[in-house]
Amino acid sequence: MTISETNTTEYQRTHLRMSLVIQKVITMHYFEFGKDYSFNGEKHDFWEFLYVDRGEVEVHADAQRYLLKQGSIIFHKPNEFHSFYATKGKAPNLIVMTFDCHSKAMQFFEQKVLHLEDEERNLLAQIVREGQQAFEFPFGHPLVRRQDAPVGSEQMIQSYLEILLVRLLRKSAQAESDTPLSTVAKEKSVHDLTSKVMSYMEAHIDAHLTLNEISQVFCVGKTQLKELFKKHTNYTLMEYFAKLKIDQAKILIREETYNFTEISRQLGFSSVHYFSKAFKKATLMSPSEYARTVKSRM
Repeated sequence: MTISETNTTEYQRTHLRMSLVIQKVITMHYFEFGKDYSFNGEKHDFWEFLYVDRGEVEVHADAQRYLLKQGSIIFHKPNEFHSFYATKGKAPNLIVMTFDCHSKAMQFFEQKVLHLEDEERNLLAQIVREGQQAFEFPFGHPLVRRQDAPVGSEQMIQSYLEILLVRLLRKSAQAESDTPLSTVAKEKSVHDLTSKVMSYMEAHIDAHLTLNEISQVFCVGKTQLKELFKKHTNYTLMEYFAKLKIDQAKILIREETYNFTEISRQLGFSSVHYFSKAFKKATLMSPSEYARTVKSRM
């Protein structure tokens, strides 16, 4: 029998098993709240997660209380009443997303508070990034589709969210097994270096850092450092450092402890004029305009 004569009915198709499937997305938000923000609470018949990107919040879920710090995520099951408020006078940045998922595996996430690692935080960032391309931003309810959305952007949101949840399920299963986690030493060292560079920039946020200076501090070639950092953060070093300054400026503005001149000085700007110019370039708002929008949310 020749290849052309092969009966195609001999080929068996394997149905791929899905641990969980996201049916629909209801809302997605990236919130930048003021230091005294308080959410009185709600409950609804779909899943929700809240991730603390910056700051600290206390969450009430039915009769339970949870203190969530930066890097923590909490899941609320359908019909669970939940509320939260900012703590310690810190203005929190939060990612909140609600969705339908009827898969049995979601039972694992009931009343769960987890800490996300770098890979999982990157997945969250990808979800927000794809969301901004798929829907009008700032996100509203209902979500409004963008006419210029890239092909497959909504599918990417679903895929990234499912991958994030599966990763968390796997991590739990691995932690409960007797088999030690397998890690590639090289990958771990790269992540460690990236984390150390990020920490260094945070500690020197008031300085005028350069690529040359950072490469000398960590004894890594400029080209190698630049490529590694870009690969693991999707930002160049200087883009990330500039973003770090603006993110910190937003927090300081929301906390209302310092005026704009003091904030610009703390963040290493040569003058409040250059600070305002950089802030507007990054956010499309002046610092005073941003302050007004924040106050309107409180």
